[in-house]
Amino acid sequence: MAQATETAAKRKPRAGAAQPLGRDQLQQAYRDMLLIRRFEEKAGQLYGMGLIGGFCHLYIGQEAVVVGMQMCLEPGDQVITSYRDHGHMLATGMEARGVMAELTGRIGGYSKGKGGSMHMFSREKGFFGGHGIVGAQVSLGAGLAFSNWYRESRNVCLTYFGEGASNQGQVFESFNLAALMKLPCIFIIENNKYGMGTSVERASASRDLSKNGSPWGIPGEQVNGMDVAAVKEAGERAAAHCRAGNGPYLLEMKTYRYRGHSMSDPAKYRTREEVQKMREQSDPIETARQALLDQGATEADLKKIDDEVKAIVQDAADFSQQSPEPPESELWTDILLEEAR
Repeated sequence: MAQATETAAKRKPRAGAAQPLGRDQLQQAYRDMLLIRRFEEKAGQLYGMGLIGGFCHLYIGQEAVVVGMQMCLEPGDQVITSYRDHGHMLATGMEARGVMAELTGRIGGYSKGKGGSMHMFSREKGFFGGHGIVGAQVSLGAGLAFSNWYRESRNVCLTYFGEGASNQGQVFESFNLAALMKLPCIFIIENNKYGMGTSVERASASRDLSKNGSPWGIPGEQVNGMDVAAVKEAGERAAAHCRAGNGPYLLEMKTYRYRGHSMSDPAKYRTREEVQKMREQSDPIETARQALLDQGATEADLKKIDDEVKAIVQDAADFSQQSPEPPESELWTDILLEEAR
């Protein structure tokens, strides 16, 4: 009974504000979040100009989640996510040039222009892809965690998925296997309130997604995903739990996307007032900016960071248009080719 009580206590959301980040950490987090924001804004512009085709899901508003979690990782840890993936790539350290060139279908992209927005990878940075099939990456994330367990390493796998994917069958199958084998997997639900065009309240009977792993004894907690310090604090607890051999951990990040589900979504299922209220009261970048000013940073310091980020994004945009399209010979590379017998 005492053990059950202890597990239940772990699942409760932590009360109170997170411990503030130090000046250097906060400044790096601010820069990383701003890079994602400016990059996604530019990607939206290029999509509107017809330079990016296919699907394109922007991460604007959710930057604190991936930046805060990335601050908890060690070399060799892995990241895998869904189709809303550009922010995750940039947070792992993948170059803006390569990501933007992939969006525009150019040879200089991470998948040589053949993967587009949803299919980019970098083993060097521990990024094992965005995935277009809803919830499919959760099983793969459990597999990556299995590889860590098998090799007896300290590494953990961050497995991201949205609240819209949280009731997929393969998600619960992954929970079961991860708990059974005590796999070092941090399951992260990015709950931005709307899956495609349906609110989470209309799609999920569970009102606290952090408890979705409770049938398998997976501890979980709800986190303010609009506060990078709160994300980092929760991420460190989860990572320590996994690295100690205690099995998986579940984090429900309460976040928000300002744009539609994808670039083709008019987002008529919510009001402009709702979006504006979130921007004014909970924006993760503005919160970090104000915290930096409170810690002694000047407007000139912040403008320098903004200028640096804008230059990186503009360079990526220029490169993405100057890089040539992949030659026809690339149709025959990176595929399985079986010899005739």
